[in-house]
Amino acid sequence: MKTDSDAQLENLIQHVADTLLDAKLQLTTAESCTGGWVAKCCTDLAGSSAWFDRGFIPYTNKAKQDLLSVSSTTLEKYGAVSIQTAIEMAEGALNNSQASISVAITGIAGPTGGTKTKPVGTVCFAFSIKNNPTISAQYLFNGDREMIRRQAVTTALEGIVKNARDTTHSMG
Repeated sequence: MKTDSDAQLENLIQHVADTLLDAKLQLTTAESCTGGWVAKCCTDLAGSSAWFDRGFIPYTNKAKQDLLSVSSTTLEKYGAVSIQTAIEMAEGALNNSQASISVAITGIAGPTGGTKTKPVGTVCFAFSIKNNPTISAQYLFNGDREMIRRQAVTTALEGIVKNARDTTHSMG
């Protein structure tokens, strides 16, 4: 039995697919705290290879460096959960794929790992489209680990649609 949230994700991923197909964009994901959930949603849809290229799950700092070329300086200065790291993840995903649009997600889903300046629920996003400035945002989500991750997935999918549309409108 599917929950309303699952149905919402299904509707949202169809919206992502339609938007990316219309814009002739191919997606790659770089997911840390969501562990590939966005990529899973994408590939749940039959025919997604027409608009989904690949997903990276760089959970450790070493993986972020190895797979996406996130600099050790960025990780040391700002931490894995930061706008700066999310931007480098998004740009690294584009550079290491055939895609033209990327989303990166890095955060603290809990229940542990939070600090005073970065509490549990802190999630950073970056959206990159080839030949365009990378857009980033930070949110503080509430709830348990599942709820925080689900909110991050929804935010990422909504951001893909928005950024694909904004870029398409500014180009044409």
